[in-house]
Amino acid sequence: MKRGLALLGLSMAVVVGLTACGGSDSGTDSGSGTGAGATGGGTFAVITVDPSNPYWKAEVNTAAAEAKKLGYETTVDAHNNDPDKQNQFIDAAISKKVKAIILDPAGAKESVGAVQKATDAGIPVFLVNAEIDQQGIAKTQIVSNNAQGATLGAQEWAKAMDGKGEYVELLGNPTDNNAKVRSDGYAEVLSQFPDLKRVQQETANWDRAEGKQKMEVMLRAHPDVTGVVAGNDEMALGAIQALKDAGKLAQVKVLGFDGNQDAVNAVRAGEMVATVLQPIVQGTTLAIQQADSYLKTGKTDAAQEKQALDCVLITKDNAEKLNGFVLSN
Repeated sequence: MKRGLALLGLSMAVVVGLTACGGSDSGTDSGSGTGAGATGGGTFAVITVDPSNPYWKAEVNTAAAEAKKLGYETTVDAHNNDPDKQNQFIDAAISKKVKAIILDPAGAKESVGAVQKATDAGIPVFLVNAEIDQQGIAKTQIVSNNAQGATLGAQEWAKAMDGKGEYVELLGNPTDNNAKVRSDGYAEVLSQFPDLKRVQQETANWDRAEGKQKMEVMLRAHPDVTGVVAGNDEMALGAIQALKDAGKLAQVKVLGFDGNQDAVNAVRAGEMVATVLQPIVQGTTLAIQQADSYLKTGKTDAAQEKQALDCVLITKDNAEKLNGFVLSN
């Protein structure tokens, strides 16, 4: 995977954090091979959601490539948003005495205990893409600025809708804070347009097939709907397929979120108004680099545990510049 750290752009706070001469993590880990003077090597356990989704596949591929570059091996497991599976993978990582865990958590509340368990065992945990409800347990929590991204997407989509019409919404997994933040971000913008009316909202759990099925249900209830906002690209692409099957895509404006290649292609083809690029390559690269720094120095070199990376709006104007979740100049 390409790195593209400078291409997506960190917010100023994160830039400051990455260049600071000392992070918020001042202590050393109690596990072996950590702290000042430690060298690279060993294994990182990468625990993600679902690598069949292009977004999480990019997360896994980036983690493996960056870890290898820094001298580490990786193992990969996928919990599919099942906290019990996540706990099993955390237990296995502890048993294998991995150097660090790179975790895309299975729920904000549901993952607190798992992160605490690994930390108590002396294995530092670095969160990427999603956060947990407590601070001071994980070493870092690196997420996209979902509120900012949702604002960008909603503004562009409202313009395409001419500020009027009936629309439906597809929500992500309800245990993931990202789902609510994006939905709230959409609502905050769209509430400013009195002639835009949301007529139905369904949860499709980030999944394309479920997005298609839920869109079919909503089309039967609201055959004259003219817009769809979705919490991620996979659900949006499912909705597009349902609209194509019903012969209604030409009259409906669809918004996605993630920046996966199928969505970018749909934007280029005029089937999707826009998608919002989450800088998952950048965020995962940072997580691996901060894990390496922590293992070698006892510090992540980030100014704070929670770090938000700004999203980028992808439209026909810049879609050709996006490849593999990396935007070129």
